[in-house]
Amino acid sequence: MTPDPSSHITVGTRGSDLALVQAHSTETILKTAFPDWHFHRRVIKTTGDRRTDVALAEVAKAEGIFDKGVFIKELEQALDDGSIDIAVHSLKDLPTVLHPRFSLAAVLERASMRDVLVTRSPGGFETLLTGSRIGTSSVRRAKQVEFLYPDLQVTDLRGNVPTRLLKLSSGEAHDAILLAEAGLVRLGYLPEIPCSKMPEPVLNMPGLFATRLDEHHFFPAAGQGAIGLEIRADDTRCRHFAESIGHPETSLRITAEREFLRLLDAGCHTPVGVFSSLVNGQLHLMARVFPETGGPPQTSEARGKDPLTVALHLFQSLI
Repeated sequence: MTPDPSSHITVGTRGSDLALVQAHSTETILKTAFPDWHFHRRVIKTTGDRRTDVALAEVAKAEGIFDKGVFIKELEQALDDGSIDIAVHSLKDLPTVLHPRFSLAAVLERASMRDVLVTRSPGGFETLLTGSRIGTSSVRRAKQVEFLYPDLQVTDLRGNVPTRLLKLSSGEAHDAILLAEAGLVRLGYLPEIPCSKMPEPVLNMPGLFATRLDEHHFFPAAGQGAIGLEIRADDTRCRHFAESIGHPETSLRITAEREFLRLLDAGCHTPVGVFSSLVNGQLHLMARVFPETGGPPQTSEARGKDPLTVALHLFQSLI
């Protein structure tokens, strides 16, 4: 694609530390792939960043925003008015079904999809005392703690990753917190490769320790660890940019995970964990779904080559 010397592409992002790191990574890849083009960044404050006065699960209700829009509404408005051209998202924040005006054009290579338990002393869930307070804003994480470790207490936790770590370090409201491994790695709090199977010290946060949780035991969120690039649906130029840097294997896995959520009609506040793996072209999809009426979750899995078919088989196994 021959560049117009007067043209530039504006990348939109939230302003959290993690969002900025993800935007920087995206811009670096774009600049490497398209060295003759100019890429600029615009930081946008979203409803989810602004409304820290209530639990995250209540923000959408308070603001009248459907599904996961609390972290994307303003970015989509910027896409609509042309003030940005590509929105960079943590994919797990993106609604399962987008408005026809918008398109998930590509996803970058996925980082780890696991969750991490962070504590003030070395040890995982099993070392926590009865009644210990586990901080999270995720209903998926909260439901799994209640199911797997019913003697522990879940408490609400808002804020960006550094803020959450500092809140834990203070010991005022939480005995442990749950965070995504990908975010901790991208922000430099954990090495990409674990140094051992034992709890690891959180880098630059003395006194905190991290235990990476096996995804087969503690199910992650659909899309966790992946970065999604959203564009205007009719923007062929930016679609070319996004698709050129997308990661096919990650896209295949994400397609299955998001299609399962669509079939389940699950939003960001639906307590469901789902994850995938791809080995020798064979897609393996697993899910843990908590019924809205309460009670124990359903767990199932499906395998195959076509992501939409695998998602359908997984959905049908749960109904």
